[in-house]
Amino acid sequence: MSKAIPTIQKYMTTSPHSIGIDQTLTHAHAMMREHHIRHLPVLSGGKLVGMLTDRDLRFIETLKDVDPTEVKVEEAMSSEVYSVSPDSQLDDVVSEMAQHKYGSAVIMQNQKVVGIFTTVDVCKAFAELLHTRLAK
Repeated sequence: MSKAIPTIQKYMTTSPHSIGIDQTLTHAHAMMREHHIRHLPVLSGGKLVGMLTDRDLRFIETLKDVDPTEVKVEEAMSSEVYSVSPDSQLDDVVSEMAQHKYGSAVIMQNQKVVGIFTTVDVCKAFAELLHTRLAK
């Protein structure tokens, strides 16, 4: 007997930290360090407009003449964000992330960010599923 595939809601990180589009890279870096995170959904007026990752920050900060205290998040973020609803199937989300090499999926409900699902969450879900479904 097979079990139903869980939804992303079971494994997502709820109430993720986010950052405003007009904040500086220095502020973004401080948030990531303080909260031990690598992804920040970027909001403008409460609307999701991008994603900023620690990799984006490290790359931009290596460029000559870039002052992270002056450069805004908008200049470093990716405007294309993979987003799904909380009731999306875990296997569909993980497959899409793998196929496109996405580091995260933003979970949206009623046009609001309600969660984030990162590659770390994928590993946690995989470990749990291995333990609960395949262990004998």
